[in-house]
Parts: sequence; C-alpha cells; structure tokens
Amino acid sequence: MEFCQAAARAALAKQAEDVVVLELVEGSGLADGFVIATGRNQRQVVAIIDEIEEKLRLEGVKPRHLEGYPRREWILMDYGPFVIHVFTPKSREFYDLERLWGGARREEVKD
Repeated sequence: MEFCQAAARAALAKQAEDVVVLELVEGSGLADGFVIATGRNQRQVVAIIDEIEEKLRLEGVKPRHLEGYPRREWILMDYGPFVIHVFTPKSREFYDLERLWGGARREEVKD
C-alpha cells in the first residue's frame, strides 16, 4: 500500500479532490488497493495522471496498462497489485466505485 500512498500524494500535488485509498478485501482477485481521485476537468485529470506516473516511475514502478487517456473522463492506470482511477466529477459520480467496493477499508488522503 506504500505505492498507493505515494500515488495519492502525487495526486494531491496537482490539486486532486476527494483522494481516497481503498484497501481491497484479501482474495478479491483484482488488486490489493485502489487510489481514486477527482480532477475538476479533463485537463486536470491528465495532469494528475502524468504526475502520478512520473512520481511512481522515480520509485521504479511502471504501469502495466493505461486506459482512458484519449477520452480523459476516467483514466485508469493498472500497476498489478494496485490500480489508480482518476475521474472528472461527472464520471466519478456515475461509476461510483466506492459504493461498488463498499467492503474495502477506506482512507481519505488529505494534504
């Protein structure tokens, strides 16, 4: 979960809102954790993703898969053991991942 915390701090450095780390239930089969953040608009979503990718790259970690970059409404970076989700406000409300993963331990991350 240390990389999730690093990603959350990187998101906050770009003024991401509502930054949350979800520690998923062991055996979920998907990942150990999610970082979920909101950018006020598509441009900020990209800036947040770029900052996270750069900070984690400096830690020696690279994403296995990147999805959603062209549309910029919901960008997902899959690092294997953890996944980063950065949304516009409308997309975050629509997909409501926190409700879907309601059994996860939730930690709000603030400056």
